[in-house]
Amino acid sequence: MTALYNNRVSNSIEAKKVGDADQSAKRRRLRALKVFIPATFAIVSATMRQHKQVSSLNRRPTVLYLTCAAAFFSLLLFYIQSSFFAGSLSSDRSSETIRVLSNFQSTVKQCVDNRGLGLTAHIIDHCKLILKYPEGTNSTWYNAQFKKFEPLEYSYDLCETILLWEQYRNMTTVLTREYLDVRPNGWVDYAPLRIAQLGTKKCTNKTLCEENLNVLLPAKPPFHPRQFRTCAVVGNSGDLLKTKFGEEIDSHDAVFRDNEAPVNEKYAKYVGLKRDFRLVVRGAARNMVPILKGSDNEVLIIKSLTHKEINAVIKTIPNPVYLFQGIVLRRGAKGTGMKSIELALSMCDIIDIYGFTVDPGYTEWTRYFSEPRKGHNPLQGRAYYQLLECLGVLRIHSPMRSKRKEDWSDIPSREIISQAYAAALRLKKSGAGQAGDLGQFGNCKVWGNVDPHKIGPVSGSPDMSDVRKNSNYNRWEVMPFESLRKDAQDHYNQMQGVTVYKMDGNKLDDLVCVRHSLKSEE
Repeated sequence: MTALYNNRVSNSIEAKKVGDADQSAKRRRLRALKVFIPATFAIVSATMRQHKQVSSLNRRPTVLYLTCAAAFFSLLLFYIQSSFFAGSLSSDRSSETIRVLSNFQSTVKQCVDNRGLGLTAHIIDHCKLILKYPEGTNSTWYNAQFKKFEPLEYSYDLCETILLWEQYRNMTTVLTREYLDVRPNGWVDYAPLRIAQLGTKKCTNKTLCEENLNVLLPAKPPFHPRQFRTCAVVGNSGDLLKTKFGEEIDSHDAVFRDNEAPVNEKYAKYVGLKRDFRLVVRGAARNMVPILKGSDNEVLIIKSLTHKEINAVIKTIPNPVYLFQGIVLRRGAKGTGMKSIELALSMCDIIDIYGFTVDPGYTEWTRYFSEPRKGHNPLQGRAYYQLLECLGVLRIHSPMRSKRKEDWSDIPSREIISQAYAAALRLKKSGAGQAGDLGQFGNCKVWGNVDPHKIGPVSGSPDMSDVRKNSNYNRWEVMPFESLRKDAQDHYNQMQGVTVYKMDGNKLDDLVCVRHSLKSEE
């Protein structure tokens, strides 16, 4: 009851702020009118005095002036009415936006409190909240850079977070030729950043970069939003040995793994055997032959860079290999698990995560296929994953959660999430002073077009081995549109045939958008 009361008080405060702003605007308009109306009367009076001095032969111009004055006053009255109506409408919309976001905050808070295994959410306003661990939580990781232990509370902006992650549902996360063609100086400045040991910072000669990227560079996106209904993202935590999620993981339409995590009969009952996608850092990519052993179909996606040594191996294997798009470059190999979720979200409706360290009580870093070693207590990661679950981005599976009956009813529905997303978008636009509805492409910074009748080259190079040439490595690139899941086709049409890419990192307003024709128009 106290939380509910506090939330209502917060809502009232926010609504009062909006109301005060609208009242202030109204007062400014009234002050302007107090100056404008007397001045108008003075002008009209002067005009009438002037025309009283003319002879009766000039009556017709006087009537004309009076008619103009009457029309002017009619327009003035219309302006006054329109101003007050617009102000009232703006106030109503702002209050509704705050109401929707505040209700969403309450839903998220209840979800965190119910599912967080000790984590609690504390609402600050309609966008901001804090996730707190209970007193006595063991924080064992010491950050040498900031000279402090990992904190026990974390602040989040739900409005920014939901805008970011819902946007991923419409995006492409594989580097393509069309992206490099459309991005300003894509081949000259950006392509060299994706190639290690190139020997130059710019590809003024496009051929140089093409020779290093062609083997893993498709013309268009090989994968599409909503291509799969259910997906499992499997981390590497030693958690996995405490449960037997193997069959459950394999029941998903697609399974995403990362780096060198083994998939074999030894660990089958814990992690399953299904293997569809694998996101790897550059170091792991060097070992792709043993990693991919036993599967010619598993798609390997390299998180950061390629180079000649990696390309030489790609030319010998039958597996599809691509580069991830949207990574913050030059920051090492951290965050592969989070990027795996981002990759999955760009293709899947429902994401279940396994093998992420999200239960309390950890004092060491473990992997299910190697010896444990000292590491940090992942409090920040655990809090963020819990937030993402309560935003409907993913569903967490862990040893402690496996002991209770799975019930997702306290996670916000897609309808509620969509309403909150729309409200957060309105709030962001109003804060930036953007007028009108920019639609679903409002964050597109760069636009380009693709000839719908030009298929473009598939990834590959003339010097590939016979093993690769005779394999089906490019099957995702040449898959007919009609063979996609109906939801993926519907999404493509809803997006009006536009493919969306991140420019760099996690910027919301920095997208590259490429127009294709709608399939129904071809």
